[in-house]
Amino acid sequence: MKPGIHPEYRLVVFRDSAGDFAFLTRSTATSDRTVEWEDGNTYPVIDVEISSASHPFYTGTQRVLDTAGRVERFQRRYGRRER
Repeated sequence: MKPGIHPEYRLVVFRDSAGDFAFLTRSTATSDRTVEWEDGNTYPVIDVEISSASHPFYTGTQRVLDTAGRVERFQRRYGRRER
């Protein structure tokens, strides 16, 4: 890698605002706000709208669409037209 052209790669806390969930990871994202983490150190914090703790796919609360019912309703409404 060329020296001096890459952003600083450091520890950052990502905090889910919808669920009570935060995790510490390495990132190049920046923030003016900081938070004190469980280890006693202060890290930049990035607030996110949704994460695996609050996304319906991961929490199991996702809606399943009745695609078979939709196809049957379409067939009833428009039917198979003979040529």
